[in-house]
Amino acid sequence: MPDASDIVFRATGLTKVYRSGALEVHALRGIDFQARKGEFIVILGPSGSGKSTFLNIVGGLDRASGGQVWFEEHQLTALDEGQLTQYRRDHVGFVFQFYNLVPSLTAHENVQLVTEIARHPMRADEALALVGLQDRANHFPAQLSGGEQQRVAIARAIAKNPEVLLCDEPTGALDSATGIKVLEALTQVNRAVGATTLVITHNAAIRDIADRVIRFADGRIVEETVNTVKKQPSEVAW
Repeated sequence: MPDASDIVFRATGLTKVYRSGALEVHALRGIDFQARKGEFIVILGPSGSGKSTFLNIVGGLDRASGGQVWFEEHQLTALDEGQLTQYRRDHVGFVFQFYNLVPSLTAHENVQLVTEIARHPMRADEALALVGLQDRANHFPAQLSGGEQQRVAIARAIAKNPEVLLCDEPTGALDSATGIKVLEALTQVNRAVGATTLVITHNAAIRDIADRVIRFADGRIVEETVNTVKKQPSEVAW
């Protein structure tokens, strides 16, 4: 078991129920989970298994129906909306399947936006260099490939120096070669910045690059695997 001071996330008995009239959908059914500082965790599972709901709750984008979630010494499940907004702003970087870049801004300007609201940001050009796009800083999103746009989105997420990086299907819209470049960017960022990184994916091959693999099914964690030997993204067989 990791030392308590090394724990970034801790969830106990986490549940989430969505209600529509008399219909109840149990998205999470008693999740117990811990993540250590700097850990790279891949989360697998079919659609509807609860992966994204879980990520949204630990990221402060959604609220649990029951149980507790802690980020370090902060109980997320006890925070109000303003406090959750502050938590997301100060501590969490998000990367989604769709890049959500501002089309009228260059790559540098898209990243710069985040640094203006962060507590201790890195420079936009430094963040872009970490994902290998320092030479594309003055290009607009329409002038970048899908993989390059996703790497700009990663640079934007890390530019505020977050303690955690939460990624929901970051390679879902990309071909295998481009996806490998995005995974290389994520692993490089994980090493360089030390952000605890959680990556949701449908691609089971990606599990080989993780420190630990969590598999969801029917709102529960049904399997947990520790990788004693990690592969590099270029070694993954898609």
